[in-house]
Amino acid sequence: MRIRPYRDSDLDAVAALWRACHLVVPYNDPKQDIEFCRASGHGEVFVGEDESGQVVASAMAGHDGHRGWLYYVAVEPRLQKGGLGRALVHHAEEWLKGRGVRKVQLLVRAGNASAERFYERLGYERSPVAVLQRWLIPPGA
Repeated sequence: MRIRPYRDSDLDAVAALWRACHLVVPYNDPKQDIEFCRASGHGEVFVGEDESGQVVASAMAGHDGHRGWLYYVAVEPRLQKGGLGRALVHHAEEWLKGRGVRKVQLLVRAGNASAERFYERLGYERSPVAVLQRWLIPPGA
């Protein structure tokens, strides 16, 4: 797999990958999330291509000036458990480290035990915090 930064022409393939991996919920528009990340100046979207140039994996990395964050780590379901996710997470971590980010975090939706196990195998640990949220712009608005 070759890892490279996202290009505008990747949108359809990346959105399909995120849907196939059940990462998109009704209030997450892939195009909007990618554009927001890339415009921030604090994030990047990476894609993994197979030997034919097809997008088979992705990861979004960003930071808030204090912590790094990973989002949308996805591997084509038929290729999961082959090391592609590990390689993409490592690539995103190195990108963050290169920007001086000392710690990386991510969120896993409740009930996604397989994702939790994946990240635990990579050395991620549960953080003793509660995540609170408030919509500033309601979904669909």
